[in-house]
Amino acid sequence: MHIVVCSFRHVRNLWSGAHLMTVAGMLLSYGSSGVSASVLVVAGGGGGAGGGGGAGGYAEQTGRLLSTTTTYTVTIGGGGAAGTNSANGTTGSNSVFDTITANGGGGAGRDNAVGLSGGSGGGAGATSTGTFAGGSATQTDSGGATGYGFAGGTGPNSTNPYPSGGGGGAGAVGATPAANASTSGNGGTGRTSSISGSSVTYAGGGGGGYSSTTTGGSGGAGGGGNAGAAGTANTGGGGGGAAKTNGAAGGSGIVIVSYPGSQVFTGGTVTSSGGNTIHTFTSSSSLVPYTGPTSVEYLVVAGGAGGGGFYSNTSRGGGGGGGAGGYRTATGLAVTPGSAITVTVGAGGAAGGVNQYGTNGSNSVFSSITSTGGGGGAYVENVSTGYNGLSGGSGGGGATNNTPGTGGAGTSGQGNAGGAGGAYTGTTSGGGGGGGSGAVGNAGTSSVGGNGGAGTASSISGSSVTYAGGGGGSAYGPATTNGTGGSGGGGDAGVAATANTGSGGGAATSSGVGNGTGGSGVVIIRYPDTFSAATSTTGSPTVTVTGGYRIYKWTGSGSITF
Repeated sequence: MHIVVCSFRHVRNLWSGAHLMTVAGMLLSYGSSGVSASVLVVAGGGGGAGGGGGAGGYAEQTGRLLSTTTTYTVTIGGGGAAGTNSANGTTGSNSVFDTITANGGGGAGRDNAVGLSGGSGGGAGATSTGTFAGGSATQTDSGGATGYGFAGGTGPNSTNPYPSGGGGGAGAVGATPAANASTSGNGGTGRTSSISGSSVTYAGGGGGGYSSTTTGGSGGAGGGGNAGAAGTANTGGGGGGAAKTNGAAGGSGIVIVSYPGSQVFTGGTVTSSGGNTIHTFTSSSSLVPYTGPTSVEYLVVAGGAGGGGFYSNTSRGGGGGGGAGGYRTATGLAVTPGSAITVTVGAGGAAGGVNQYGTNGSNSVFSSITSTGGGGGAYVENVSTGYNGLSGGSGGGGATNNTPGTGGAGTSGQGNAGGAGGAYTGTTSGGGGGGGSGAVGNAGTSSVGGNGGAGTASSISGSSVTYAGGGGGSAYGPATTNGTGGSGGGGDAGVAATANTGSGGGAATSSGVGNGTGGSGVVIIRYPDTFSAATSTTGSPTVTVTGGYRIYKWTGSGSITF
């Protein structure tokens, strides 16, 4: 065991075994890792009444050592309810982080009454029966944090007008007006912090109330309400004093935790600035150690290819269907916490036009896993030998002719070959179907376009969905039949594939219809929901938690960081 008495800027993965550290008078024991954090805790502001409500107590600390194996409770204090000229404002509620407590701001006094004590004290009400003191500040140092709070302003004995005291703020006392002054006291100013990444002032006192003969006081900088106005939410500002009759509520509190480097906790709204990770809590919750996965299960499907085009002179069909995008899935892919992983979702290939191949689909990528775009379908031309389908994740179908074209090759472990074209009889013919991830494309015949190869079902999304079917080949001539798309979204002849399935588009038909665009790809990952959610994502993935898994699905390119 080691005894260490010092100040740390950043402590992470440096401790071995059990260590004891003395920081700001506290003896803390930690395990193997931790961070040196800055913490701001602001309580709810007091409600205004005759005077202005006191600001919530303000407590801040730098160099607070947080263990990355400990969950820290966060309580956000609500603002105190408004009072009236005849009823005191309510004191705000405490905010708490771990052992740090910020006291709720004191409620304002009604007319002829003292202000209530609180983190900062409430202002006293207007009076003609003697001088009434503002509430005292109760905020002190707490749990290693330095506390700030000031007293509310006094209500002076007056004959007319009757001014009231301003609520105390974290940076100054609430103002005390002169006897018979025409303006009530302003709220005490708050205290400024840059813990959020920008300079923000918190915990201003509420301005004293007004009557038919007085002007209300202004709220203190930091969310204090002007007379008749509520304190600003999540600043701990005091509520403004009564607008002739009714005061205003205090603002709710806030807790902010900031530490250098990458994210090691979850909880609150997480942002980053200046190399720090920042957790902002505006409602009660917990700061929880981040336990991201070390490996994930994945499905990466590339974009499907477009179907082959048609012969210009006769608008003749007989082209091959587009091949499906490559389909790859496995468990146990290692991921590194703190490093962004690129996600690329491949686009579907364009349909072939007049005397054009269908365009290959684009690759999809997750980390080190790349799935290859589908191979384009062959087009029909007035030559004796038909064109071959293009290779890809799954291959495109071959075109018909006297000597039919062959199907394009698929990529091993990702898909299958396209089907060959059928022989041209002089009046009829059919192109081959595009390959699918689950089966080769069907060959065309002299009267039938080949069907696209079947796709493959996956339950990674939480339900069984089939992806990466091949596109159907088209047929030419009387009494012929066009091919259909393979299961998983493959397009029938002349029809586009289903988006985000990675399926191939259908070949152009004899009528010259060439709408067989390939379907875009998809990337899906999942891991057990006992691990924390990702610290950040881009590309707007759909995130679901079902069946014991956290599931992320991208239909457009982006990234993820654990």
